[in-house]
Amino acid sequence: MRNFDVIVVGLGAMGSAAVYHLAKSGVKVLGVDRYNPPHIYGSSHGDTRITRLAIGEGAEYVPLVIRSHELWRGIEQEVGYELLNQCGGLIMGVHSNAGQHGINDFLNQTIESAKQYGIRHEVLSTQQIKSRFPHFNLIGNEDGYYEPEAGFLRPEKCIQAQLELATKYGATINRGERTISYEDDGNSVTVKTDKGTYSAAKLIISAGPWINELVGGYESVFKIYRQVLHWFNLKDKQKYETYNKLPVFIWEFGGSFDDFVYGFPAIDGPDGGLKVATEEYAASTTPDEVKREVTQDEIDQMYERYVKDKLPGLSRECIRAASCLYTVTPGHKFVIDYHPKQKNVIIASPCSGHGFKHSAAVGEILAQLATSGKTKLDISKFTLGS
Repeated sequence: MRNFDVIVVGLGAMGSAAVYHLAKSGVKVLGVDRYNPPHIYGSSHGDTRITRLAIGEGAEYVPLVIRSHELWRGIEQEVGYELLNQCGGLIMGVHSNAGQHGINDFLNQTIESAKQYGIRHEVLSTQQIKSRFPHFNLIGNEDGYYEPEAGFLRPEKCIQAQLELATKYGATINRGERTISYEDDGNSVTVKTDKGTYSAAKLIISAGPWINELVGGYESVFKIYRQVLHWFNLKDKQKYETYNKLPVFIWEFGGSFDDFVYGFPAIDGPDGGLKVATEEYAASTTPDEVKREVTQDEIDQMYERYVKDKLPGLSRECIRAASCLYTVTPGHKFVIDYHPKQKNVIIASPCSGHGFKHSAAVGEILAQLATSGKTKLDISKFTLGS
């Protein structure tokens, strides 16, 4: 049986960041993933993820994303390719919007977070949004928030970079190895996989939608939901440059929880389409049961409700579509905490549909928890019982 200081199970957004920080600090760390990350089966794929400094989900998240941006820039220097593109971010909301991610007044909470932390931003009227961003066919009573330092991350490249660097710094990375079980005897943790048995002083479980397979008894806390991403073609390819210069956007256009759409600039050339999506929470699923393929009916429904009248420059043609999984907690809060009954096991489920932007800092936090039991950033609101 091989012995390590720390074992990390699940090498997506949080796990890859954790093994990177642990290895860089000289810790003997093993990372295990059932697939070959970055892969298409969890929550960290689809080319882009929004990042924004002012966080409408709560001001407690702002220090995480500020630190993450610092870390991403440092990682870029180490690997030599871009991970973070700060193209700007636009949030729009009608006065009667229902909010998102557990927050009823998402737009105003974002503005308050920006004021609290001195984040550069502009508050825009409906007319100002129309003038600067004519791509959107507004309802007519939207308020807007523009943040120049927002943008998007390249999730697959972020995971790839962190795993490359973790290996460089001495981490052991076992891909294609499924974790079956673990046992915390109070002194150390033993992890059994389909290929071997390992021990460590600490175990970090960052298994995303597979968390309920490993951590029993919390199925009511960690719910898994299927999400769908769409890339719709441009009607006029000659206007590609204007769509390429768009900010990332979040648009709350109605009074229901699903009356919102988000998207990205067109970054894959005139024939690459523009990525848009919404969020769905009608029925929970599991990684084994989820329907991976996207049907034409789903594409048609997305176009009719979220694209046709709101982004009139996009055609009905969907160039590609993909599904992914959200692991969602009550109130869409993060969980970064020790298991309440297993003192050597750390559970990391900072996700709930808004986690990737924070993942670099979360990895650093997990490394600090596993080695010293203390963190530089405040995570008191991310306990398993909160």
